[in-house]
Amino acid sequence: MSEETKRGSKASSDDRKQSAAAAGKRIVIKSADMNDDMQKEAVDIAIAAFEKHGVEKDAAETIKKEFDKKHGPTWHCIVGRNFGSYVTHETNHFVYFYLDQKAVLLFKSG
Repeated sequence: MSEETKRGSKASSDDRKQSAAAAGKRIVIKSADMNDDMQKEAVDIAIAAFEKHGVEKDAAETIKKEFDKKHGPTWHCIVGRNFGSYVTHETNHFVYFYLDQKAVLLFKSG
């Protein structure tokens, strides 16, 4: 990841922390190869998914289906408190963030 991408992710992370504070959520972008608008959309969809679903699998399904619908197939979403991953993704289509205590990994591949 380039230094420019890292700086862009950090700045957008600060913005999201402030906007999510109103919703009572703590957002931390850990890694991103995605434009700021799409990152914000991912966070907003994740917040809505967690409010609607108590089960992580169902929240992941909602996030994945929303991104498939809005940005074309094929998106993959992993949600949880403890997992490892090593994935290949399309350029500019990857974000990994925490929403409170739950991690969300969202990426496009295929």
